[in-house]
Amino acid sequence: MAGLLVTGTSSDAGKSLVVTGLCRALARRGLRVAPFKSQNMSNNSMVCRDGSEIGRAQYLQAEAAGVEASSLHNPVLLKPGSDRRAFVVLRGQPAGELQAGEYATGRAHLAEAAFAAYEELAANHDIVVAEGAGSPAEINLRSGDYVNMGLARRFDLPVMVVGDIDRGGILAALYGTWALLDDEDRALLKAFCINKFRGDESVLTPGLVEITRRTGVPFVGVLPWLEDVWLDSEDALSVGRWRPSEDDVADRLSVAVVRFPRTSNATDVDALAAEPGVDVRVTTDPDVCREADLLVLPGSRATVSDLSWLRERGLADVVVERVTAARPVLGICGGYEMLAQWIDDPVESGAGVSAGLGVLPTSVTFAAEKVLGRPSGEWQGHRVEGYEIHHGVVDDDRSFPGGMRRGPVFGSIWHGTLECDDFRRALLAEVAALAGSRWQSRPGAPGFAQRRSTMIDALADAVEEHLDLEALLTLTRGTGS
Repeated sequence: MAGLLVTGTSSDAGKSLVVTGLCRALARRGLRVAPFKSQNMSNNSMVCRDGSEIGRAQYLQAEAAGVEASSLHNPVLLKPGSDRRAFVVLRGQPAGELQAGEYATGRAHLAEAAFAAYEELAANHDIVVAEGAGSPAEINLRSGDYVNMGLARRFDLPVMVVGDIDRGGILAALYGTWALLDDEDRALLKAFCINKFRGDESVLTPGLVEITRRTGVPFVGVLPWLEDVWLDSEDALSVGRWRPSEDDVADRLSVAVVRFPRTSNATDVDALAAEPGVDVRVTTDPDVCREADLLVLPGSRATVSDLSWLRERGLADVVVERVTAARPVLGICGGYEMLAQWIDDPVESGAGVSAGLGVLPTSVTFAAEKVLGRPSGEWQGHRVEGYEIHHGVVDDDRSFPGGMRRGPVFGSIWHGTLECDDFRRALLAEVAALAGSRWQSRPGAPGFAQRRSTMIDALADAVEEHLDLEALLTLTRGTGS
């Protein structure tokens, strides 16, 4: 049962990136590789072809490994609904809620489901590359842990700790992680890895040598800062690095994306930001939203609550102003629901009937059963594919894929449609015409899927060049010291 657990000194240290790169690099060697994350806390998710919902990062890692994604790769997904509760997705399906007070003590059944999924993956693959969550040194959560050292102890997995040197304090973070672990956990910590390094590595080397001397844990490599690698994040709505590096388009199209407090599936807008000549800003500024060529209301994990926030910030008035002036607005899933005449929600918020923004002639009723699917359709002769994750049932007419269109207002309950290159470019061309922009799509520009695959390959290239893969494989075979 060969496996490796990749943990980090903190959240966003680069665990997802490293696992993605390892999956592709090891698959290139002919190994049957499976990514795994026991528990993911994220509102960025994806629907697999078998109808199960998992974290977006694990879906991408499965693509990197060349395997069909399923709930085995992320058996427990927690989707924050507020600061004190999360909605549980267990083996790809809704499974109630988890309150903040239950986080350390109320997850025994989730742990067993995660362990069973790992065992099934391990039985059918040469190696499982598992991703931890947060930091393995969160000793306040250790007793109920099944994603970091709890997973490692259960399956006797060697552990690698990744640290983001760009944050500063990397040596203290690595040493502190080692020092906080108890003896049995520490015995499984077999390797350190530095991520996002810029500069002369010889300046860093003395520090690494000293950390190894004090801990006995070797470094298996230093990954450089990869300017053109930007993969799906778990939580942040962050699209800045998606802009093509050779973007010299003179006529530009500006897009403002509202940053809701409970934004979900923020990755919907990545494809817009990757399009040459399209400038995407994620914002809460009413003036930016007012002046942009296109305003996007993305998905939300708390539609009614985020709609109230939209009104408090004056952004609801901006939406109505834009529609009155025939300026384009796009609503996706929760953002689409907000555009309706009214919303009846006895499920997600328990608020009952409340008024929507009233710019689309439709209504929304929240049902207890979550809709999960991979729908497809056509618009202006272009094939459109997406995925559905919602409780809200919208009375639509499919004049737009997954929803409706009225003049400058486009709404869709489907996520992921903007990754369809021909559809995205046709929609942006229509937006440009409505907004009076001279922007046009660039002939021959690479498609979104192509760009993502290129980035995964670039990441795998960096892993092969800068990490000691043989040393890591030796660890997974149980022959490391």
